[in-house]
Order: sequence, then C-alpha cells, then structure tokens
Amino acid sequence: MRVFFIGFGQAGGKIVDMFMEQDKKMPTQSFRGIAVNTARTDLMGIKNIEMKDRLLIGQTVVKGHGVGTDNVTGARVTADEIDSIINAIDSRGTHDVDAFVIVAGLGGGTGSGGSPVLARHLKRIYREPVYAIGILPAPEEGRLYSYNAARSLSTLVNESDNTFIFDNSAWKNEGESVKDAYARVNDEIVRRFGVLFRAGEVGVAGVGEMVVDSSEIINTLRGGGISSIGYAISERINPRVKQKQGFLGGFMKKKEKSEELLTGEDKSAKIIALVRRAMLGRLTLPCDYSSAERALVLLAGPPQEMDRKGVEKSKSWVEENIAGVEVRGGDYPVASDYIAAVVVLATIENAPRISELLEIAKATKEDVIRAKDKRSSMFDEGIEPLFE
Repeated sequence: MRVFFIGFGQAGGKIVDMFMEQDKKMPTQSFRGIAVNTARTDLMGIKNIEMKDRLLIGQTVVKGHGVGTDNVTGARVTADEIDSIINAIDSRGTHDVDAFVIVAGLGGGTGSGGSPVLARHLKRIYREPVYAIGILPAPEEGRLYSYNAARSLSTLVNESDNTFIFDNSAWKNEGESVKDAYARVNDEIVRRFGVLFRAGEVGVAGVGEMVVDSSEIINTLRGGGISSIGYAISERINPRVKQKQGFLGGFMKKKEKSEELLTGEDKSAKIIALVRRAMLGRLTLPCDYSSAERALVLLAGPPQEMDRKGVEKSKSWVEENIAGVEVRGGDYPVASDYIAAVVVLATIENAPRISELLEIAKATKEDVIRAKDKRSSMFDEGIEPLFE
C-alpha cells in the first residue's frame, strides 16, 4: 500500500519522521510524507523529512512560535493556509498514492485543531481515502489536553474516512518519564502501522499466498468511525542467525539451511495463537473488541513460516468474536527472524477512554460557562476579576 503521510503538529511530525526513517531501510519505498507545524523549532528537530517537505504555517499570526494548546487558532491558521498545504502535498506527488494518512496528537493546538480541517479539504480534492492516526493524551497531561482531544476527535471522526486511535494512557508505564514514554510509544505506533500499511507491496521475499492489498485495507475501513489495532510478535524463529534490526524486530541476513522448520500443524497452531494474542492483548485503543463491525488479520514474516490453514482458522476465530461478519486476511512475506500478527478492529462501538474524554469535555465546558457567568456578575457588581 502506498501511503502519503502528513505529520501535523509536534507529535505528528515526529511520528511521520520515524515512518520515513523506517521506509529508507526497506528494499522498496512505499511511504512519502510532509510535516506541517506552526512552531519553527519543532520542524527543525525533524531528521528524515527533507527541508522542502517541512511546512511552517501561521507565521503572520504566531511568528513561528506555535499556537500552544489553542486548537481554535490551530484550526483557523490551517483554514487560512490550506492552499499552501495542498500545494506542498501536490509537489511531492500523489498520482500513485493509495491513501492519505494524517498523524496528529489530539491534545495540543496545531495538530488537534488543524487535522480535521485538512481531512475535510483532502476528501474534497482527492478520490483516495483519508485516514487519521490520532494520539490521545494521558490524563496526567492535564484537563485542557483532554478537553482539546475530545473536541478534536469528535470533528476528526466526521471528517476522516476512518480514525485510528492510539491512547497514551494505556501505554505509559508507571514511573516512566514523559520523554521516555513518548519515544517508546512512538516506536510502537510506527511498528504496528508500518506492518499494516506495507501489506501488498512486493519485497525481496516475494508475494504472499493470500495477498492483503490496498483494496482489502480500504474495504475494511470503509465504515468510518474509530478503529483500534492489535499486534503481537513471535519469539525469534532462528536464534542461531545473527539478528539484523528491522521493522518486525529483525531481518535475516541470510537463510540458513540448518534451520529447523515447523510442521504444517505446528505452523497453523502458532499463527492462531499469535492472532489471539494480538486481539486479546494491548490494543492501540482499549475497547470491547466484540463491538467491531469489521476486521482484518495480517500475518507478516518469512514465507516458509506462513500457513494458509492457520490464516483461515485465525480469520474464523476473529469472526466468531466480533459483531460483524466481514473479516479479511492474508500474509505478507518478509525476510525476517520473526512473525508478526496485526489485527485491525474497524468501527468499534465501545471504548471506555472515549466515553471518559467526552465526559471530561462536557464537565470542562460547563466549568467554562460557569466561570463566564461568574465573571459577568462580578463586573455587574463593579468587582475587577483577577484574570481576564
């Protein structure tokens, strides 16, 4: 699948930069991307996106210093400079793109406010689907961030063809610093979506027996709404071969003839267990997986370890455990020491974190209204408020 990434804001720019870094290490390049921000320093911190593909917007409004946590200004600046953003995308080339993916942190200002605006215009101009990867802030980041995320998410879901959610609160380890948590969480995002969005591309390992191409992914996501992803990786298949780092955990330098291969039944059982672990383990957005309307099962790994029977049984197991009956799946051959399973749970209905965010947004809005009413009464009494 050929994906055009747009990293919006600080978090989105960093993640897309990591996608580009990953893509450069692959035998064939499938990704292209740009970064958009209102803060000049955030753009300068990017390493793998070329300078011409880093777009600073809102200079006349915020002078390159960012919009802070003001996502209303982020949305307004994006609307004012949408032509510049579209021109930057066009200049990078879109003729062979299968989908656009906007990546943004939803708790701040630029990405939170601007990503729904960009999604709306991309859908109006291009025929390809527009997806979003939205990162939810952890509760300890503050109530304002949660409020911004709820407001942004409600708009983004309506403007995008589908919205993947990654919930930071479910991934931050106790006692871990924010800096360390972000670095690790960003790597988790890139690893999962890197496997998914490369499905169908022909690499050095050849073509899969049951190919998952871009149309399979697009059809799985066509219902819109919010989606979550499960991921699991096997133990190293051949510990005797020196590991070479790659997006599944390691690429094999060469295939050793002495490698012990599993029997057909063993392979099948291994794949089913891996898919179960992916779906029942830690999802990008914790949710009731049984509420999903559609699903996609993708196995990536060495061709000799792929098993059609195992993939089919895995699909059947997923179908038995979700609300819908549409479950697609297949394999993606990769020269690697590992097998990775990706399970896309599309258009989910029950996610506690989303419900919690909406409650926070409602309470925060009521507090703002009460504060305004109180300030008005203070003025009526001739009392000067402490803060404007």
